[in-house]
Amino acid sequence: MTQVNVDQAKAELSALLMRVREGEEIVIADEGNPIARLVAVRAPRKPGSAKGKIKIHDSFFDPLPDEVQRAFEGDSEE
Repeated sequence: MTQVNVDQAKAELSALLMRVREGEEIVIADEGNPIARLVAVRAPRKPGSAKGKIKIHDSFFDPLPDEVQRAFEGDSEE
């Protein structure tokens, strides 16, 4: 993470934004005190975009073994 002062951020905003696009985080500080953070905006997720890419095995829906079920319920027999 890189820290720049406000005057530098104003003078170099385009260059800083290019660095942010590449994944870098930039902190903007006023007299050494951080006041803002530039980060890339992530594209919004689209519902259904993983359709057909994920396979849930049929056994996922099988009942849990008794000892695992008891552990989830806080009834372990140790």
